[in-house]
Amino acid sequence: MAKQTKNLRAAYEAVDRNKAYALAEAVELVKSNAKAKFDETIEIAMNLGVDPRHADQMVRGVVAMPNGTGKTMRVAVFAKDAKADEAKAAGADLVGADDLAEAIQNGESAFDRVIATPDMMGVVGRLGKVLGPRGLMPNPKLGTVTADVAEAVKAAKAGEVQYRAEKAGVVHAGVAKASFGAKQIEENANAFIEAVRKARPSGAKGTYIKKITISSTMSAGVFVEDNA
Repeated sequence: MAKQTKNLRAAYEAVDRNKAYALAEAVELVKSNAKAKFDETIEIAMNLGVDPRHADQMVRGVVAMPNGTGKTMRVAVFAKDAKADEAKAAGADLVGADDLAEAIQNGESAFDRVIATPDMMGVVGRLGKVLGPRGLMPNPKLGTVTADVAEAVKAAKAGEVQYRAEKAGVVHAGVAKASFGAKQIEENANAFIEAVRKARPSGAKGTYIKKITISSTMSAGVFVEDNA
């Protein structure tokens, strides 16, 4: 068993593991316990009453964080000609077509989001084994297959968060940094929770949101009340 650090022990002692806190109180606890020497990421995990193996129970979407995420998002765009120019002007980090696909197949991985124009999906499709496991395949439902590449790049750079339910029905994402103000973290966390709530699939039966936990990278998780 890994040895707990002094800060982690103190964090666990400060949190009542049997209590669900109001979001604002939970944020204050997590923020006060984030004492690492780097700017920890504030993360949310939501245990949902769904089985993602069934198509009508998949939970997936994208949400813009009101205050950004504090993370520098590197964006790769598959586009040609004028659309490639638009992507570059919007701040895309990597732009190309077959040349970009070849670079990725050869190990290029310095990007966090992949966007493609519809005509480029034939090229992107060949990268399924590389992009799929990282959750980076462009998808029209997430706004990452689009003719408006400039807007998609700007949205990604501004702090757009994608989410998808894992096999156990858990959705999680980094929504802020510990250096953010408590109100900023609360606003971002609430935006994420509400987006997942509204994404309830038609096949979900019974209790949809079972548990919400907020934590920082190196600290204890805090249960959050679901006031829906």
